[in-house]
Amino acid sequence: MANSSLYETLGISKSASADEIKKAYRRLARKYHPDINKDPGAEEKFKEINAAYEILSDEKKRAQYDQYGDSMFGGQNFHDFAKGSAGMGDLNDILNSIFGGFSGAKGSRGGFDFGGGFNPFGFGAGFSGGFGADLDKHSAIEIPFDTAINGGEMSINLGGENVKFKVPAGINTGEKLRIRGKGNSNGEQSGDLILEIKISPSAEYERNGDDLSKKIDVPLKTALFGGKIEVATPKKTATIKISKNTKNGQKYRLKGYGVQNRKTKILGDLYAVVNIVLPDADSLSDEVREALENL
Repeated sequence: MANSSLYETLGISKSASADEIKKAYRRLARKYHPDINKDPGAEEKFKEINAAYEILSDEKKRAQYDQYGDSMFGGQNFHDFAKGSAGMGDLNDILNSIFGGFSGAKGSRGGFDFGGGFNPFGFGAGFSGGFGADLDKHSAIEIPFDTAINGGEMSINLGGENVKFKVPAGINTGEKLRIRGKGNSNGEQSGDLILEIKISPSAEYERNGDDLSKKIDVPLKTALFGGKIEVATPKKTATIKISKNTKNGQKYRLKGYGVQNRKTKILGDLYAVVNIVLPDADSLSDEVREALENL
């Protein structure tokens, strides 16, 4: 089999320069990064691209691949090898074992049969090497509800270091924030810190996508005869005109008072849900109480 599947993964020729390899990698990494590309399979493609780059950007490992080709992957092309390795552990760890111990000598070592065939999964305990290790560090953080809605600056303590980061307005639970250069280090380069976001619940608001809802207290008189109510929102105080004969649970829409969508930058709406506040019967005059009892 031709020694080309690694180059095909990055969409480059076998004669590509180091600069061309780097440019191809950056272009594809941006395209398939799981924080950007939500399509099924994008994450696996991203890992495959990273692994191919780790090999081809290293002169020694590239020379090994150019010499031995896809026989290093059991005769499979790199795409099929990477796909088949998905359930066997970290792809970079598998490749690290291959390239860390590959000497090209004939015979058998730790499961590698360089003479008559190559078994990429018969790793021996003696194989080692530092390439391809995932240097990213993963953690979880809870963001206050108001900060998630409006954005702001927060900090996290990493081994005694106070690391500040910005929270974009409109972030939601399950999204991830990447802090560059704050991951693990191998002495030559550092990975990133990836924070998985959880939003603290709010006692005042409920969130549904980009829309918010909250209960507003409306006096019985205003509900019956109409009037105006001031409502606090995450943006500013708004005034709602309450119609006559407003019912309990009725919703009033405040357009553009919701959450700003991170992609479209369009603001959602806030729905004010009416909670009619009844007066205490003992506070009513005799005439009013009598009239209500008659009604």
